[in-house]
Parts: sequence; structure tokens; C-alpha cells
Amino acid sequence: MALPATIHRATIEVSDVDRSLYQRLEATVARHPSETAERMVGRLLAYALCYSEDLNFTRGICAGDEPDLWSKEPDGRVREWIEVGLPDPDRLRKAARHAERVVLVASGGGLNRWLEQNRAKLAGIDNLVIITLDRPFVARLTDKLQRVVDWSLTVTEGVIYLTLEGETFESPLWMVQGER
Repeated sequence: MALPATIHRATIEVSDVDRSLYQRLEATVARHPSETAERMVGRLLAYALCYSEDLNFTRGICAGDEPDLWSKEPDGRVREWIEVGLPDPDRLRKAARHAERVVLVASGGGLNRWLEQNRAKLAGIDNLVIITLDRPFVARLTDKLQRVVDWSLTVTEGVIYLTLEGETFESPLWMVQGER
């Protein structure tokens, strides 16, 4: 028998000074049994960092042909395709042909090696943005991940400040390619 997904209810107060975005986000997100807590945190951070009114979580891991998040035009065309983790560069290249903008929120244990191997391959994709997250920052958030997520996230001058349970964590937001 397959294990059920774990449901997380997230409330994120976003004050993104760099984008002049001030929003209270509420989402119910399913975490597939094969998804790590680190990846789940990455998806929540991507949602807050890339938020727009029509941004939605997809079926994610369950649907190999969908990104983690996307926004679509009224006619169904993909406006923004957002991936989390370290995907195959061909997947990003293909997405860039079909979406107006592709964002990779890159994180994980092999991040530096992945960047070394793939940065040159991806440099020619004009509509690709690559943001990297500090692994210790994500690890601290992962350690505190619960089924009810209540974050206060501020981004200013390229630095993330995230308050959780009265404790504030900070990390630079590294732009590897493109602009936020």
C-alpha cells in the first residue's frame, strides 16, 4: 500500500523590499512520501521568493512533466516555470522554449558540482534565472519544518531574513544567472 502525502498548511508574511511586494501568502501543500523535507522547504521558499498573484503549486514530483510551481496565461500557455533542486539541464532548456520565464531555485548537497558542470550549458538561455540558496540556511529551516508553517520572510538588498518561532535566520540570495 502506498503511503499518503503529508499536508502542510503554510502562512508566509512576505516583505520583499527588493520587489516592492508585501503580501500574506496562505497555501496548502502536499508533500509526497518520497520528497525530502529539504526539498519541501525549497518549494515554500520558491513560492515566497517568486510570488505573483497567479503562481500555483503543481502536482510536482507526481507529474514528471510539470515544474514545482507555475503561472499560466488565460489561454493555458506557461508564463513562468519554477523548478526547485538540481534538475537536468535539458529539462530547463526545454522549459525555456515553452515558457516566458524559467526560474531555478537551486539547492542541495551537490550544488557546487552541479553549477560547475552545467553553468556554461545554461548560460545561453536568456529567459532562465538561477537563484541559489545557502545550504545551512535551508538545513536550519528543515530542522524546524512542521505541518503548520508560519514564517515571516523579508528580502532586502539581496538578503533573506526569515523569522520562525521567534528566531530569525538570514542568508544571502545568490543570483547565479538572470535577474529576479
